[in-house]
Order: sequence, then structure tokens, then C-alpha cells
Amino acid sequence: MPMEIGAAVDEVTVTVAAERVPEVCRIAKDHPDLNFDYLRCISAVDYVERIEVSYHLFSLRRRHKMVIKTNVQLDEPRIPTVVSVWRGADWFEREAHDLYGVVFQDHPNLSPLLLYDGFEGHPGLKSFPYHEYEEW
Repeated sequence: MPMEIGAAVDEVTVTVAAERVPEVCRIAKDHPDLNFDYLRCISAVDYVERIEVSYHLFSLRRRHKMVIKTNVQLDEPRIPTVVSVWRGADWFEREAHDLYGVVFQDHPNLSPLLLYDGFEGHPGLKSFPYHEYEEW
């Protein structure tokens, strides 16, 4: 997948292949013209045929923001971790793992953050079976 660059509202967006995420994140953080030193959050969206994972970045010094996006397949949702780039990625990756089943390869500890040990399934996925109930 070639890199795609675009814009959405007031942010530059860069879409890359999952295996390139750590490399692109490292450049975004370390390049003096970019200086994205703050990872605001990592979000995941289930588009049924794929999961989009987005890294929302901000430069405290330069006061600009950007989103790095990637797509993973539902049957093999794997992305290399970016904990070595931003330590704050730890909890965001654990949350995406809990809710969407995304596996962040080489993450130091993908233990559940929001769900209890033994919870079955990923409640962020559209395919997750919610219990039907009747309102009174």
C-alpha cells in the first residue's frame, strides 16, 4: 500500500500500511519540522470489512496536528506497537486490543485494560452480540 496524504477538517491525514506505522510515527515525532511529541489518542473504527486504526498526534512546540491511519483485516488485525515511540501508547493499544481485538505486536503487556480476564469477544466490533432486552 503506498502512502496516501490528505486532509480532514483541520488535520493532515497520512494513511500507511500497518507494518510501516512505527517507522512513520518515529519520523513524525523525531523530524524537527514535524515534532509530533504528543500522542493524543489511538482510535479504532470497525468498518465491517476492515478496522481502521488512527494515531492522533499533536506538536506542543509547533502547535499543529496530524492523524496517521492504517487498516487491518478483521481476520488478522495486527499492527506493530508504537510504545517505543510514545510511552503513552501503552494504554491506548490495550484499549483497542480489548474492544476491537487488534494485536499490537511486541507490545510489552497486552493484558486487559477495560475488560476482565476471560471476557469473550470484543465489544467494539459491530459483530459483537448484544443481548436483546425490552424497555418497560
